[in-house]
Amino acid sequence: MTSQARAATREALGPTLVRLTREGLDIVVVDADLGSSTTARDFGKVFPDRFITVGVAEQNMVNVAAGLAAAGKTVFISTFAVFAPGRCFDQLRLGIAQPGLNVKLVGSHSGIITGEDGPSAQAIDDLALMLSLSGFRVLVPADVVEAEQAIEAAARTDGPFYIRCVRPKIPVIYDQDYRFQLGKAHLLRPGKDVTVMAIGVMVFAALEAAELLAQERIDCRVLNVCSLKPLDEEAVLAAARETGGIVTAEDHLVHGGLGSLIAQTVARHQPVPLAFVGMQDQYATSGRWDELLKHYGLTPEKIAEAARDVISRKGG
Repeated sequence: MTSQARAATREALGPTLVRLTREGLDIVVVDADLGSSTTARDFGKVFPDRFITVGVAEQNMVNVAAGLAAAGKTVFISTFAVFAPGRCFDQLRLGIAQPGLNVKLVGSHSGIITGEDGPSAQAIDDLALMLSLSGFRVLVPADVVEAEQAIEAAARTDGPFYIRCVRPKIPVIYDQDYRFQLGKAHLLRPGKDVTVMAIGVMVFAALEAAELLAQERIDCRVLNVCSLKPLDEEAVLAAARETGGIVTAEDHLVHGGLGSLIAQTVARHQPVPLAFVGMQDQYATSGRWDELLKHYGLTPEKIAEAARDVISRKGG
């Protein structure tokens, strides 16, 4: 499976916020010196009076955002995911989650695909942190089209959000007819033999894995689980019931992310064989982002291998 168009999901932030503010939303953006990389600075160029930069001080960014939200603003904050939530979890927990303030955190440069910057810049535990915060919705767009719509959904929905974006240009899966729905997984490919549930950069890999499996006459369902919280439990349980086995795929530690969410849901209601493709209790090394995905087994081939394993463990 091939895709010509590529774009980074982080590229959706600035232009989307400009559009929404022009449409009348009362948006303010607080930046921690990385607005050029997150594209938040694109918003500041158009609305300088609504753009506040605090320098290299992520904890202050969160606290300033909390004050603005308490005053009635819709506040977006953004930085690299390794810094937020990584560096300011306590501020997010006490200042945003507990009072349920209207702050949207966009974590850019997530996962191991930050590339040559190395493990100190790789956020592979950010979802575990954010999923643990009561009241936060957690979204992981599969491409730039979905990222734009996820950002708009967050802006138009009261309360705290975390939106996980990536640095490199990845394949564009959706066209402009697509409509993101908060709390709903999106069926990208039907299938009856096994289901692959994926997030972010791994969604396209899941589609490629399904193509590999189709060559073996294995009918693989593919679900994009962009909305981790709220989770589409109905779609998860339908997949378990109808295909009898599930593989999860994520650019994150398998503990605490998508794999954990799906395992908990399935274990409670519809136990079936499971397999988990993701980072296995390890930090990555430095390297080109595409090479890192291959090195750590975050590939269509490994997803297909996991699917075959799940099928072999299905009951008669």
